[in-house]
Amino acid sequence: MTPTTEPPQGNHRATYREVLAEPRFRLLFSTRAVAITADALRITTFSVLVFSATGSALLSAVAFGIGFIPQLFGSLLLGSLADRLPPRALITGGYALTCAAALLLALVRMPVAASLGVVALVSLATPVFHGASSRLVAQSLEGDAYVLGRSLNNIAASGAQLFGLALGGAIVAALGPRRALAVSAVLYLGCALAIRIRLPRLEPGEFGNIPGGDGGAVRASLQGAGLLLRGRTVRRLMLAQWLPVALVAGAEGLIVAYAGERHFAPGWYAVLMGCLPVGMLVGDLLVGRLLRPHTRERLVVPLIVLMGLPLIGFAAEPGVGVSSCLLLLSGFGFAYGLGLQRPFLDALPRDGQGQAFGLLGSGSMTLQGIGPVCLGAVAAGFGTGCAIAVAGGAAALTAGWILTWRPSTSPITVQNYSPGSESGIEQHASSPPAQ
Repeated sequence: MTPTTEPPQGNHRATYREVLAEPRFRLLFSTRAVAITADALRITTFSVLVFSATGSALLSAVAFGIGFIPQLFGSLLLGSLADRLPPRALITGGYALTCAAALLLALVRMPVAASLGVVALVSLATPVFHGASSRLVAQSLEGDAYVLGRSLNNIAASGAQLFGLALGGAIVAALGPRRALAVSAVLYLGCALAIRIRLPRLEPGEFGNIPGGDGGAVRASLQGAGLLLRGRTVRRLMLAQWLPVALVAGAEGLIVAYAGERHFAPGWYAVLMGCLPVGMLVGDLLVGRLLRPHTRERLVVPLIVLMGLPLIGFAAEPGVGVSSCLLLLSGFGFAYGLGLQRPFLDALPRDGQGQAFGLLGSGSMTLQGIGPVCLGAVAAGFGTGCAIAVAGGAAALTAGWILTWRPSTSPITVQNYSPGSESGIEQHASSPPAQ
Protein backbone atom coordinates (compact mmCIF):
# COMPACT_ATOMS: atom_id res chain seq x y z
CA MET A 1 0.00 0.00 0.00
CA THR A 2 1.26 3.45 -0.80
CA PRO A 3 1.96 5.51 2.30
CA THR A 4 0.47 8.94 2.71
CA THR A 5 2.53 12.07 2.62
CA GLU A 6 2.38 13.21 6.25
CA PRO A 7 4.30 15.42 8.61
CA PRO A 8 7.40 13.82 10.12
CA GLN A 9 5.62 12.84 13.32
CA GLY A 10 3.22 10.74 11.23
CA ASN A 11 5.91 8.04 11.06
CA HIS A 12 6.79 8.26 14.76
CA ARG A 13 6.95 4.79 16.27
CA ALA A 14 5.26 4.65 19.64
CA THR A 15 6.10 2.12 22.35
CA TYR A 16 3.92 -0.14 24.45
CA ARG A 17 5.23 1.67 27.53
CA GLU A 18 3.83 4.97 26.20
CA VAL A 19 0.48 3.38 25.47
CA LEU A 20 0.16 1.75 28.89
CA ALA A 21 1.12 5.02 30.57
CA GLU A 22 -2.29 6.44 29.57
CA PRO A 23 -4.53 5.74 32.62
CA ARG A 24 -7.80 5.63 30.70
CA PHE A 25 -6.49 3.14 28.16
CA ARG A 26 -4.88 1.03 30.89
CA LEU A 27 -8.23 0.71 32.65
CA LEU A 28 -10.13 -0.16 29.47
CA PHE A 29 -7.41 -2.59 28.39
CA SER A 30 -7.27 -4.48 31.68
CA THR A 31 -11.03 -4.78 32.10
CA ARG A 32 -11.44 -5.88 28.48
CA ALA A 33 -8.83 -8.61 28.95
CA VAL A 34 -10.72 -9.92 31.98
CA ALA A 35 -14.02 -9.69 30.08
CA ILE A 36 -12.64 -11.68 27.14
CA THR A 37 -11.55 -14.38 29.58
CA ALA A 38 -15.07 -14.37 30.99
CA ASP A 39 -16.52 -14.50 27.45
CA ALA A 40 -14.49 -17.59 26.56
CA LEU A 41 -15.45 -19.21 29.87
CA ARG A 42 -19.16 -18.36 29.46
CA ILE A 43 -19.46 -19.36 25.80
CA THR A 44 -17.77 -22.75 26.14
CA THR A 45 -19.48 -23.53 29.45
CA PHE A 46 -22.91 -22.63 28.07
CA SER A 47 -22.25 -24.91 25.10
CA VAL A 48 -21.35 -27.75 27.49
CA LEU A 49 -24.47 -27.05 29.56
CA VAL A 50 -26.74 -27.24 26.51
CA PHE A 51 -25.08 -30.43 25.28
CA SER A 52 -25.40 -32.10 28.69
CA ALA A 53 -29.10 -31.16 28.80
CA THR A 54 -29.99 -32.19 25.24
CA GLY A 55 -27.29 -34.52 23.94
CA SER A 56 -27.55 -32.59 20.65
CA ALA A 57 -24.33 -31.58 18.91
CA LEU A 58 -26.35 -29.17 16.75
CA LEU A 59 -27.85 -27.34 19.73
CA SER A 60 -24.44 -27.27 21.38
CA ALA A 61 -23.01 -25.59 18.27
CA VAL A 62 -25.92 -23.15 18.21
CA ALA A 63 -25.25 -22.32 21.86
CA PHE A 64 -21.60 -21.64 21.01
CA GLY A 65 -22.43 -19.20 18.22
CA ILE A 66 -25.78 -17.73 19.30
CA GLY A 67 -24.14 -14.51 20.47
CA PHE A 68 -22.52 -13.70 17.11
CA ILE A 69 -25.13 -12.92 14.45
CA PRO A 70 -27.50 -10.81 16.65
CA GLN A 71 -24.66 -8.34 17.14
CA LEU A 72 -25.08 -7.07 13.58
CA PHE A 73 -28.75 -6.27 14.20
CA GLY A 74 -27.82 -4.60 17.47
CA SER A 75 -25.28 -2.43 15.69
CA LEU A 76 -27.73 -1.43 12.95
CA LEU A 77 -30.62 -0.69 15.33
CA LEU A 78 -28.87 0.63 18.43
CA GLY A 79 -25.36 1.56 17.28
CA SER A 80 -25.88 5.32 17.51
CA LEU A 81 -26.21 5.04 21.31
CA ALA A 82 -22.43 4.54 21.45
CA ASP A 83 -22.14 8.22 20.44
CA ARG A 84 -25.26 9.57 22.14
CA LEU A 85 -24.74 8.39 25.74
CA PRO A 86 -21.86 8.86 28.23
CA PRO A 87 -19.30 6.06 27.81
CA ARG A 88 -18.93 5.24 31.51
CA ALA A 89 -22.63 4.45 31.83
CA LEU A 90 -22.64 2.39 28.63
CA ILE A 91 -19.55 0.32 29.41
CA THR A 92 -20.57 -0.27 33.03
CA GLY A 93 -24.08 -1.20 31.92
CA GLY A 94 -22.74 -3.59 29.30
CA TYR A 95 -20.63 -5.52 31.77
CA ALA A 96 -23.49 -5.52 34.30
CA LEU A 97 -25.89 -6.87 31.68
CA THR A 98 -23.60 -9.75 30.69
CA CYS A 99 -23.04 -10.45 34.41
CA ALA A 100 -26.79 -10.69 34.96
CA ALA A 101 -27.23 -12.98 31.96
CA ALA A 102 -24.47 -15.34 33.10
CA LEU A 103 -25.91 -15.39 36.62
CA LEU A 104 -29.39 -16.11 35.26
CA LEU A 105 -28.09 -19.05 33.22
CA ALA A 106 -26.21 -20.34 36.26
CA LEU A 107 -29.06 -20.12 38.77
CA VAL A 108 -32.27 -20.65 36.79
CA ARG A 109 -33.06 -23.93 35.03
CA MET A 110 -34.74 -22.64 31.88
CA PRO A 111 -35.79 -24.46 28.71
CA VAL A 112 -32.97 -24.50 26.16
CA ALA A 113 -34.86 -22.16 23.81
CA ALA A 114 -35.29 -19.60 26.60
CA SER A 115 -31.63 -19.73 27.57
CA LEU A 116 -30.59 -19.27 23.94
CA GLY A 117 -32.94 -16.31 23.76
CA VAL A 118 -31.32 -14.70 26.80
CA VAL A 119 -27.86 -14.92 25.23
CA ALA A 120 -29.13 -13.60 21.89
CA LEU A 121 -30.88 -10.62 23.51
CA VAL A 122 -27.82 -9.63 25.51
CA SER A 123 -25.65 -9.83 22.40
CA LEU A 124 -27.84 -7.16 20.74
CA ALA A 125 -26.35 -4.61 23.16
CA THR A 126 -22.74 -5.78 22.76
CA PRO A 127 -21.85 -3.48 19.81
CA VAL A 128 -23.08 -0.45 21.76
CA PHE A 129 -20.79 -0.72 24.77
CA HIS A 130 -17.92 -2.12 22.71
CA GLY A 131 -18.29 0.83 20.34
CA ALA A 132 -18.27 3.27 23.25
CA SER A 133 -15.12 1.65 24.64
CA SER A 134 -13.34 1.69 21.27
CA ARG A 135 -14.28 5.31 20.74
CA LEU A 136 -12.86 6.23 24.14
CA VAL A 137 -9.60 4.45 23.24
CA ALA A 138 -9.40 6.39 19.97
CA GLN A 139 -9.86 9.65 21.86
CA SER A 140 -7.30 8.71 24.53
CA LEU A 141 -4.47 7.68 22.18
CA GLU A 142 -3.11 9.59 19.20
CA GLY A 143 -1.14 8.61 16.11
CA ASP A 144 0.90 5.43 16.35
CA ALA A 145 -0.03 5.07 20.02
CA TYR A 146 -3.57 4.28 18.89
CA VAL A 147 -2.31 1.55 16.55
CA LEU A 148 -0.20 0.02 19.32
CA GLY A 149 -3.21 0.23 21.62
CA ARG A 150 -5.14 -1.87 19.12
CA SER A 151 -2.14 -4.21 18.94
CA LEU A 152 -2.15 -4.63 22.72
CA ASN A 153 -5.88 -5.35 22.64
CA ASN A 154 -5.31 -8.04 19.97
CA ILE A 155 -2.51 -9.62 21.99
CA ALA A 156 -4.60 -9.58 25.14
CA ALA A 157 -7.59 -11.02 23.27
CA SER A 158 -5.55 -13.96 21.97
CA GLY A 159 -4.04 -14.67 25.38
CA ALA A 160 -7.33 -14.20 27.23
CA GLN A 161 -9.18 -16.53 24.84
CA LEU A 162 -6.60 -19.27 25.36
CA PHE A 163 -6.66 -18.74 29.13
CA GLY A 164 -10.47 -18.63 29.19
CA LEU A 165 -10.75 -21.89 27.27
CA ALA A 166 -8.26 -23.60 29.60
CA LEU A 167 -9.93 -22.10 32.68
CA GLY A 168 -13.33 -23.19 31.44
CA GLY A 169 -12.24 -26.79 31.05
CA ALA A 170 -10.70 -26.85 34.52
CA ILE A 171 -13.64 -25.17 36.27
CA VAL A 172 -16.27 -27.28 34.53
CA ALA A 173 -14.35 -30.42 35.50
CA ALA A 174 -14.01 -29.26 39.12
CA LEU A 175 -17.30 -27.44 39.77
CA GLY A 176 -19.69 -28.26 36.95
CA PRO A 177 -21.04 -25.97 34.19
CA ARG A 178 -23.47 -23.93 36.31
CA ARG A 179 -20.86 -22.93 38.87
CA ALA A 180 -18.49 -22.15 35.99
CA LEU A 181 -21.10 -19.74 34.61
CA ALA A 182 -21.30 -18.15 38.06
CA VAL A 183 -17.52 -17.63 37.97
CA SER A 184 -17.85 -15.82 34.64
CA ALA A 185 -20.56 -13.63 36.20
CA VAL A 186 -18.17 -12.65 38.99
CA LEU A 187 -15.53 -11.65 36.44
CA TYR A 188 -18.04 -9.46 34.57
CA LEU A 189 -19.12 -7.87 37.84
CA GLY A 190 -15.51 -7.01 38.64
CA CYS A 191 -15.16 -5.29 35.26
CA ALA A 192 -18.36 -3.29 35.78
CA LEU A 193 -17.25 -2.11 39.23
CA ALA A 194 -13.78 -1.17 38.00
CA ILE A 195 -15.20 0.99 35.18
CA ARG A 196 -17.83 2.56 37.45
CA ILE A 197 -15.30 3.47 40.15
CA ARG A 198 -12.18 4.36 38.17
CA LEU A 199 -13.40 5.83 34.86
CA PRO A 200 -14.28 9.52 35.22
CA ARG A 201 -17.75 10.62 34.22
CA LEU A 202 -17.42 12.56 30.98
CA GLU A 203 -19.73 15.40 30.13
CA PRO A 204 -21.22 15.46 26.59
CA GLY A 205 -18.71 18.06 25.43
CA GLU A 206 -15.84 15.87 26.54
CA PHE A 207 -16.76 12.76 24.58
CA GLY A 208 -18.06 14.51 21.46
CA ASN A 209 -21.21 16.00 20.04
CA ILE A 210 -24.31 13.87 19.98
CA PRO A 211 -25.25 13.08 16.37
CA GLY A 212 -28.95 12.97 15.66
CA GLY A 213 -29.72 13.93 19.22
CA ASP A 214 -33.29 14.97 18.37
CA GLY A 215 -34.24 11.73 16.63
CA GLY A 216 -34.97 8.24 17.90
CA ALA A 217 -32.11 5.85 18.55
CA VAL A 218 -33.23 3.28 15.97
CA ARG A 219 -33.72 5.86 13.22
CA ALA A 220 -30.41 7.53 14.04
CA SER A 221 -28.63 4.17 14.09
CA LEU A 222 -29.99 3.09 10.71
CA GLN A 223 -29.17 6.43 9.12
CA GLY A 224 -25.70 6.51 10.68
CA ALA A 225 -24.91 2.97 9.49
CA GLY A 226 -26.15 3.87 6.01
CA LEU A 227 -23.91 6.92 5.86
CA LEU A 228 -20.89 4.93 6.99
CA LEU A 229 -21.43 2.11 4.50
CA ARG A 230 -22.17 4.45 1.61
CA GLY A 231 -18.75 6.05 2.02
CA ARG A 232 -16.49 4.05 -0.32
CA THR A 233 -13.38 4.45 1.80
CA VAL A 234 -15.00 3.34 5.06
CA ARG A 235 -16.83 0.49 3.33
CA ARG A 236 -13.67 -0.83 1.69
CA LEU A 237 -11.66 -0.60 4.90
CA MET A 238 -14.38 -2.47 6.80
CA LEU A 239 -14.52 -5.22 4.18
CA ALA A 240 -10.74 -5.49 4.21
CA GLN A 241 -10.89 -6.09 7.97
CA TRP A 242 -13.85 -8.47 7.74
CA LEU A 243 -13.27 -10.82 4.82
CA PRO A 244 -9.82 -12.37 5.40
CA VAL A 245 -10.58 -12.86 9.10
CA ALA A 246 -13.95 -14.47 8.39
CA LEU A 247 -12.44 -16.86 5.84
CA VAL A 248 -9.65 -17.98 8.15
CA ALA A 249 -12.12 -18.29 11.05
CA GLY A 250 -14.21 -20.54 8.81
CA ALA A 251 -11.14 -22.70 8.18
CA GLU A 252 -10.48 -22.78 11.93
CA GLY A 253 -13.97 -24.16 12.46
CA LEU A 254 -13.01 -27.23 10.40
CA ILE A 255 -9.89 -28.14 12.36
CA VAL A 256 -11.67 -30.58 14.67
CA ALA A 257 -13.21 -32.40 11.71
CA TYR A 258 -9.87 -32.37 9.85
CA ALA A 259 -8.09 -33.93 12.82
CA GLY A 260 -10.80 -36.57 13.03
CA GLU A 261 -10.64 -37.42 9.32
CA ARG A 262 -6.86 -37.73 9.51
CA HIS A 263 -7.13 -39.91 12.65
CA PHE A 264 -4.82 -37.72 14.70
CA ALA A 265 -4.30 -38.80 18.30
CA PRO A 266 -6.92 -37.53 20.78
CA GLY A 267 -6.17 -34.02 21.95
CA TRP A 268 -4.15 -32.96 18.92
CA TYR A 269 -7.08 -30.95 17.58
CA ALA A 270 -6.70 -28.66 20.63
CA VAL A 271 -3.02 -28.12 19.78
CA LEU A 272 -3.91 -27.25 16.19
CA MET A 273 -6.63 -24.86 17.30
CA GLY A 274 -4.15 -23.12 19.59
CA CYS A 275 -1.68 -22.50 16.76
CA LEU A 276 -3.70 -19.69 15.14
CA PRO A 277 -4.02 -17.52 18.28
CA VAL A 278 -0.35 -18.12 19.12
CA GLY A 279 0.64 -16.96 15.62
CA MET A 280 -1.68 -13.96 15.98
CA LEU A 281 -0.09 -13.01 19.29
CA VAL A 282 3.46 -13.23 17.94
CA GLY A 283 2.56 -11.38 14.74
CA ASP A 284 0.88 -8.48 16.54
CA LEU A 285 3.77 -8.21 18.98
CA LEU A 286 6.50 -8.15 16.32
CA VAL A 287 4.72 -6.05 13.69
CA GLY A 288 3.34 -3.64 16.26
CA ARG A 289 6.57 -3.16 18.19
CA LEU A 290 9.32 -3.36 15.56
CA LEU A 291 7.88 -1.70 12.46
CA ARG A 292 7.18 1.95 11.77
CA PRO A 293 3.65 3.06 10.85
CA HIS A 294 4.29 3.46 7.12
CA THR A 295 5.99 0.06 6.96
CA ARG A 296 2.98 -1.60 8.56
CA GLU A 297 0.70 0.06 6.02
CA ARG A 298 2.86 -1.12 3.12
CA LEU A 299 2.81 -4.67 4.47
CA VAL A 300 -0.99 -4.99 4.58
CA VAL A 301 -1.17 -6.89 1.28
CA PRO A 302 1.81 -9.24 1.93
CA LEU A 303 0.47 -10.10 5.38
CA ILE A 304 -2.99 -10.93 4.00
CA VAL A 305 -1.27 -13.22 1.48
CA LEU A 306 0.56 -14.81 4.43
CA MET A 307 -2.80 -15.41 6.10
CA GLY A 308 -4.17 -17.29 3.14
CA LEU A 309 -1.39 -19.10 1.30
CA PRO A 310 -0.34 -21.50 4.12
CA LEU A 311 -3.91 -22.79 4.36
CA ILE A 312 -3.78 -23.87 0.70
CA GLY A 313 -1.27 -26.47 1.87
CA PHE A 314 -4.10 -28.34 3.59
CA ALA A 315 -5.19 -29.55 0.17
CA ALA A 316 -2.32 -32.06 0.48
CA GLU A 317 -3.75 -33.22 3.85
CA PRO A 318 -0.52 -32.81 5.85
CA GLY A 319 0.18 -34.41 9.22
CA VAL A 320 0.20 -32.80 12.65
CA GLY A 321 3.64 -31.17 12.43
CA VAL A 322 3.17 -29.51 9.04
CA SER A 323 -0.42 -28.53 9.86
CA SER A 324 0.74 -26.80 13.05
CA CYS A 325 3.39 -24.82 11.13
CA LEU A 326 0.89 -23.79 8.45
CA LEU A 327 -1.58 -22.56 11.06
CA LEU A 328 1.13 -20.63 12.93
CA LEU A 329 2.14 -18.85 9.72
CA SER A 330 -1.46 -18.05 8.92
CA GLY A 331 -1.99 -16.63 12.39
CA PHE A 332 1.05 -14.36 11.98
CA GLY A 333 -0.62 -12.78 8.96
CA PHE A 334 -3.46 -11.45 11.12
CA ALA A 335 -1.12 -8.57 11.97
CA TYR A 336 -2.17 -7.03 8.63
CA GLY A 337 -4.97 -5.35 10.53
CA LEU A 338 -2.53 -3.03 12.29
CA GLY A 339 -1.73 -1.38 8.96
CA LEU A 340 -5.41 -0.52 8.48
CA GLN A 341 -6.09 1.01 11.89
CA ARG A 342 -4.79 4.50 11.23
CA PRO A 343 -6.39 4.85 7.75
CA PHE A 344 -9.68 3.56 9.16
CA LEU A 345 -9.69 5.99 12.07
CA ASP A 346 -8.76 8.88 9.77
CA ALA A 347 -11.68 8.04 7.47
CA LEU A 348 -14.31 8.14 10.22
CA PRO A 349 -16.51 11.12 11.08
CA ARG A 350 -15.55 12.18 14.59
CA ASP A 351 -19.12 12.17 15.86
CA GLY A 352 -19.85 8.71 14.49
CA GLN A 353 -16.80 6.82 15.73
CA GLY A 354 -18.62 4.81 18.39
CA GLN A 355 -21.17 3.48 15.91
CA ALA A 356 -18.45 2.81 13.34
CA PHE A 357 -16.39 0.74 15.78
CA GLY A 358 -19.51 -1.14 16.88
CA LEU A 359 -20.42 -1.87 13.25
CA LEU A 360 -16.86 -2.98 12.51
CA GLY A 361 -16.89 -5.44 15.41
CA SER A 362 -20.41 -6.76 14.89
CA GLY A 363 -19.88 -7.23 11.15
CA SER A 364 -16.71 -9.16 11.82
CA MET A 365 -18.39 -11.40 14.41
CA THR A 366 -21.35 -12.06 12.09
CA LEU A 367 -19.16 -13.09 9.17
CA GLN A 368 -17.05 -15.26 11.49
CA GLY A 369 -20.27 -17.02 12.44
CA ILE A 370 -21.32 -17.48 8.80
CA GLY A 371 -17.87 -18.58 7.55
CA PRO A 372 -17.81 -22.02 9.22
CA VAL A 373 -21.30 -22.78 7.91
CA CYS A 374 -20.36 -21.98 4.29
CA LEU A 375 -17.06 -23.85 4.45
CA GLY A 376 -18.76 -26.75 6.21
CA ALA A 377 -20.92 -27.13 3.11
CA VAL A 378 -17.76 -27.22 0.96
CA ALA A 379 -16.21 -29.79 3.31
CA ALA A 380 -19.30 -32.00 3.01
CA GLY A 381 -18.75 -32.27 -0.72
CA PHE A 382 -14.98 -32.15 -1.11
CA GLY A 383 -13.42 -32.93 2.27
CA THR A 384 -12.13 -30.69 5.06
CA GLY A 385 -8.61 -30.35 3.66
CA CYS A 386 -10.00 -29.01 0.40
CA ALA A 387 -12.39 -26.66 2.21
CA ILE A 388 -9.58 -25.20 4.34
CA ALA A 389 -7.52 -24.71 1.17
CA VAL A 390 -10.45 -22.91 -0.48
CA ALA A 391 -10.68 -20.57 2.51
CA GLY A 392 -6.96 -19.83 2.26
CA GLY A 393 -7.14 -19.15 -1.46
CA ALA A 394 -10.11 -16.83 -1.04
CA ALA A 395 -8.32 -14.93 1.75
CA ALA A 396 -5.26 -14.47 -0.48
CA LEU A 397 -7.51 -13.19 -3.29
CA THR A 398 -8.68 -10.34 -1.06
CA ALA A 399 -5.09 -9.10 -1.13
CA GLY A 400 -5.38 -8.83 -4.91
CA TRP A 401 -8.61 -6.90 -4.50
CA ILE A 402 -6.88 -4.40 -2.21
CA LEU A 403 -4.17 -3.93 -4.84
CA THR A 404 -6.85 -2.72 -7.25
CA TRP A 405 -7.66 0.23 -5.00
CA ARG A 406 -6.46 3.39 -6.69
CA PRO A 407 -4.18 5.39 -4.45
CA SER A 408 -5.16 9.04 -4.50
CA THR A 409 -3.00 12.04 -4.43
CA SER A 410 -4.41 13.76 -1.39
CA PRO A 411 -5.78 12.92 2.11
CA ILE A 412 -9.34 12.15 2.97
CA THR A 413 -10.87 14.72 5.20
CA VAL A 414 -14.04 13.78 6.92
CA GLN A 415 -16.72 16.24 7.92
CA ASN A 416 -18.66 15.68 11.11
CA TYR A 417 -22.04 14.25 10.29
CA SER A 418 -25.35 13.72 11.89
CA PRO A 419 -27.60 10.88 10.80
CA GLY A 420 -29.99 13.36 9.25
CA SER A 421 -27.41 14.97 6.99
CA GLU A 422 -27.28 14.31 3.26
CA SER A 423 -23.61 13.41 3.12
CA GLY A 424 -21.36 12.31 5.93
CA ILE A 425 -18.02 11.63 4.30
CA GLU A 426 -16.39 13.92 1.81
CA GLN A 427 -13.26 13.25 -0.17
CA HIS A 428 -10.95 16.13 -0.78
CA ALA A 429 -7.60 16.29 -2.35
CA SER A 430 -5.54 13.64 -0.43
CA SER A 431 -6.41 10.11 0.81
CA PRO A 432 -4.96 7.55 3.16
CA PRO A 433 -3.31 4.47 1.80
CA ALA A 434 -6.57 2.61 1.49
CA GLN A 435 -9.24 4.31 -0.51
